[in-house]
Amino acid sequence: MRAALLEEYGEPLSIEDVDAPDPATDGVVVEMEACGICRSDWHGWQGDWDWVGAKPPKGHILGHEPAGRVTAVGEEVEHVSEGDQVAVPFNLGDGTCYECQHGRSNICENVVPLGFAEPAPGAFAEELHVPVADQNTVTLPDGVDAVDMAGLGCRFMTAFHGLAHRADVGGGDWVAIHGCGGVGLSAVHIADALGANVVAVDLTDEKLERARDLGADEVVNAADAENTPGEVQAAIGRGADVSVDALGIAETCRNSVLSLKRRGQHVQIGLTTQEEEGMVSVPTDLMTMQEIEFIGSFGMQPTRYDEIFRMVERGRLDPSRVVSETVALDDVSDRLEAMSDFETMGIPVINEFA
Repeated sequence: MRAALLEEYGEPLSIEDVDAPDPATDGVVVEMEACGICRSDWHGWQGDWDWVGAKPPKGHILGHEPAGRVTAVGEEVEHVSEGDQVAVPFNLGDGTCYECQHGRSNICENVVPLGFAEPAPGAFAEELHVPVADQNTVTLPDGVDAVDMAGLGCRFMTAFHGLAHRADVGGGDWVAIHGCGGVGLSAVHIADALGANVVAVDLTDEKLERARDLGADEVVNAADAENTPGEVQAAIGRGADVSVDALGIAETCRNSVLSLKRRGQHVQIGLTTQEEEGMVSVPTDLMTMQEIEFIGSFGMQPTRYDEIFRMVERGRLDPSRVVSETVALDDVSDRLEAMSDFETMGIPVINEFA
């Protein structure tokens, strides 16, 4: 099968013919129909995240937002059948640890990040092996387009989990989204669907206009603002109830915290770069005195995807609106390079693998 291999960090991926996978006894093989190209792939391509054990080794296949059709099933798999159309969450759980057994497989004690760790080659390939398939696949509703669902592997469902499960977003709340890349635009759309008012923050007018299209009530161009948190609060008339760092750099993290009202909630979705190496200073005294919460959000349990599907069925959510373009496997390196200068908007999706 054809696959895009990481040969050198920061250099174009190498399109090679490699051995196609066979299913483990608890696994399945999925023929790729679509795979999002995420900023997390950019991090892996850059060689980030060794500080959390998620730096992909050279020779690895990246890609962690897949949707496709099951073509082979291991003999121990009970709930997935050949021909099923599935999405695959990026944080693969083992199904046996304390967190998995208590419904929190997204933070499995033995989590394997798809496309980043040697045991889990990714989805920038014609076929993908999914271990512990009963745990790590989500059957898609009939009639959906795999391209529209590709973001469910990471960005869309991570934003949904952060706003719908980890934070207390309700109707009429004000939510500030710092960074309008794929996950940020997903968060704008989801917050709007949950009945919240949204302030979108970014450095480019084009992305802010896209945020308005997806439901943002107010926008702040941080490139023009001397005090971004102050601009957010001015747009609302007070601090935000919930604020999201959807990028993962020190500035957006602090801006998000400082945008909040008393007893507000900061949600950290973006992961950091080599500059921060996972460590960002935050205004701890202010957070203490104003009882501000700092909340992490990492993926989402496959058992809760039906919440998204119900909202899609009712027309309240439409993941396809965040898809910006479709490309071929051969174009992945160009899309990753564009992310270095923040030139992509929304979610680019691979839909040609052969």
